[in-house]
Amino acid sequence: MTAPTPAYTRAARLPELLQQRIVILDGAMGTMIQRYKLTEADFRSERLKDHPKDLKGNNDLLVLTRPDVIGEIHRQYLAAGADLIETNTFGANRVAQDDYDLGALSYEMNVAAARLARQCCDAFSTPEKPRFVAGAIGPTPKTASISPDVNDPGARNTSFDELLEAYKEQARGLLDGGADLFLIETIFDTLNAKAAIFAVDELMEETGERLPVIISGTVTDASGRILSGQTVGAFWNSVRHARPIAIGLNCALGATLMRPYVEELSKIAGDTFISCYPNAGLPNPMSDTGFDETPDITGRLVEEFAQAGFLNIAGGCCGTTPDHIREIAERVGKYQPRCRHAAPFTSLIGD
Repeated sequence: MTAPTPAYTRAARLPELLQQRIVILDGAMGTMIQRYKLTEADFRSERLKDHPKDLKGNNDLLVLTRPDVIGEIHRQYLAAGADLIETNTFGANRVAQDDYDLGALSYEMNVAAARLARQCCDAFSTPEKPRFVAGAIGPTPKTASISPDVNDPGARNTSFDELLEAYKEQARGLLDGGADLFLIETIFDTLNAKAAIFAVDELMEETGERLPVIISGTVTDASGRILSGQTVGAFWNSVRHARPIAIGLNCALGATLMRPYVEELSKIAGDTFISCYPNAGLPNPMSDTGFDETPDITGRLVEEFAQAGFLNIAGGCCGTTPDHIREIAERVGKYQPRCRHAAPFTSLIGD
């Protein structure tokens, strides 16, 4: 039998909390940043005033140039009831930042983002309601499994080794900045995710730290598959070797269309917890948030997941605001969390 996962050196209370109640994740950072109507000057600040490329839209950079904005958003989500606060690092890896010629700032961005989230969480934490910093690790703009050229199926614009190196640098920055756990999220290519898993595992082996890891995929259409072609079941079996504290789905379809896939995951991933943080419905450019659903609608839909016994972690992705998170927190708080229905990770192939 494979040796059990070592005890967590950070967020040690999180497994206990996940058994006691549904834990709340924050909402969309990008949606909130849009409300500030920032200009190119905000993204540059004095430090990057002469940078040759446009930087507006590089939201990860704001932890260096406008940390006041990012801190204020974190505090709004904490005040709304979030237990887990994601660092503003979805694209703060070298692969993504090279698009802006800022790859050299990747480590610094992650340290700064984790420190900022740490300060905000510490200010809101109480013995009864501890708050945790989730180091957000996004998928990068490149895919290791799919050709970027329809005329050349074998072409690739990245490699496993390139992704591994970028993810490890990012994870080290998050660790050094004070993150409590790693959130490998919005996975559309499982090979990318495996590079991230390998990176955080290698980093934890080197440092002696052991952090919980949450893995969250994104179903891209009604076929129930992620972009690289896997069903929800295949996705889980491809990543379960990482022994994540939670597996889940986020983004993409919104709660209504996501329901059957969350239900499936809650049934097959018996030996870990389940997370879900959907978009606020489908995109709607006429809406204030850019998405269809009001806080009441999203809250009611996520409440149905909780009532059905699917959830351990609930939150929001694109289009969700502190009002959405407050509504979700109030509604799911009435329900018991999903119970794991198998002993943790005892039935892996080869055990």
